[in-house]
Amino acid sequence: MLHLIRMKGIRLPTACVSLARAVRESVNVNVTASPTRLMSSKSYNVPPSSEFVARISGIATMAKLPYQDTPEGLDAAFIGVPIDTGTSNRPGTRFGPRQIRAESFMLRNYSGTGAAPWESMMVADIGDVNVNLYNLKDACKRIREFYRNVMAAGCIPLTMGGDHTIAYPILQAVAEKHGPVGLVHVDAHADTGDMSLGEKITHGTPFRRCVEEGLLDCKRVVQIGLRGTAYSPDAYAWSREQGFRVVQADQCWHKSLVPLMTEVRAQMGKGPVYLSFDIDALDPAYAPGTGTPEIAGLTPIQGLEIIRGCRGINLVGCDLVEVSPPYDTTGNTALTAANLLFEMLCVLPKTKHY
Repeated sequence: MLHLIRMKGIRLPTACVSLARAVRESVNVNVTASPTRLMSSKSYNVPPSSEFVARISGIATMAKLPYQDTPEGLDAAFIGVPIDTGTSNRPGTRFGPRQIRAESFMLRNYSGTGAAPWESMMVADIGDVNVNLYNLKDACKRIREFYRNVMAAGCIPLTMGGDHTIAYPILQAVAEKHGPVGLVHVDAHADTGDMSLGEKITHGTPFRRCVEEGLLDCKRVVQIGLRGTAYSPDAYAWSREQGFRVVQADQCWHKSLVPLMTEVRAQMGKGPVYLSFDIDALDPAYAPGTGTPEIAGLTPIQGLEIIRGCRGINLVGCDLVEVSPPYDTTGNTALTAANLLFEMLCVLPKTKHY
């Protein structure tokens, strides 16, 4: 495996290269040989291997990627939006991006599908949006302006939330570039409420606001995993009236979601699509660290099937929201979130597969 740490044309952190050199000299192994299976001769960011750099060392960036200040020159970027001002129940999602980054040290170079993102795209962690924790409307403005810059750079954002309010200003920026987009929305809740305690901007209202502003191509919207008690006999009537496809959690019980995703790919067609994944779509037995947990949810396997089923869709942005570390005593919720974000990276249009 030593030969993998210096692959032809791929930039490695200085510490990793130095340590690799020391190992090579001590055991007289040639680690400069380039593997014949390498897919690209271009120069990309590659996280250091834990064979040579301790996982726990270094600054906490997503997957131990390099950090840079701007999206310039990137094909995709991990971005944190540390806010929980829009939450209606348990707070704590403002700490989500940090914990997801911390748990992401377990990520390696390839997905189980053979996806090779570090050989396909220039990716970096570009830090967090400087949100306003005291004013949600101003926070949304800051998020929207940040993502406008990301979209202008031709960079695909992969966002770590933060509560689900953030999907609204992000989609404002995405739709400014791409026009109305399709949406694959994975969640326990529809997030299509109109108002809560007199406020129209909360984590329970983003997709109603998006519809009102024409940000979504409603015939290309699917909501998967919805469940829980409700305030009306049909909590998802409004979604269906807009033309959304609604797949409730009980329609997913005890089955693979691969056939569903075949249908979703056909529904999305060739147009631009945004993927928004609320961690509470998963059953709280698997992901307890979230603000509004609902029993009888999806499994992590089904979550993977949904994301991997997005391969072939023209994804222009993704988010993973609602991780609340104070309620995640084992760290497994954030660990799951980090893996799901990596899987999102692996299904972006430019990612190559072995």
